[in-house]
Amino acid sequence: MAGTDASAQDQQVEFLASSRFYVEITLQGSLEKIDGYFMECSGLSRSQEVIEIVEVTPQVWGKNSSSKGRVVRTKLPGNVKSDNIILKQGLTISMTMWKWLKAVEDGNWTQQLRDGDITVYDQSAIEKARFRFNGAWPVRYKISDFKADSGEFAVAEVELSVNDFLRIS
Repeated sequence: MAGTDASAQDQQVEFLASSRFYVEITLQGSLEKIDGYFMECSGLSRSQEVIEIVEVTPQVWGKNSSSKGRVVRTKLPGNVKSDNIILKQGLTISMTMWKWLKAVEDGNWTQQLRDGDITVYDQSAIEKARFRFNGAWPVRYKISDFKADSGEFAVAEVELSVNDFLRIS
């Protein structure tokens, strides 16, 4: 292929596995080496609202050349929105996540905002994509149901409100 960049030819496309991720967030008062291994991370979404403006123009239109004007719809970009992030982890003895939620409930909301990263790795354990969330705080803490005849791990689910969700290089 004449005229193509050699470095672009050497690069191969690799699809990243959803199972190779790491969530990093530092919480106040954490004395644990690791407060949790997250088994699932969902709600990673950023979108832009659409503002639709409807105007009646003086255009003449139709078979009878109606003088009532033509309705024109225009779509414009609106506010950017990041959805809540849901983290699921095995229930452990660590109280750090619960204490974070409790601190927000007790009115220390502004002091509890945290930033974090979600890193995705390739099959060789090399970082290939990084997403940053800013201004996160817990809005919900949910524990899985308990059943005497179950052999499954207990799961803690923490939902975080985030101000921004960005892909960084």
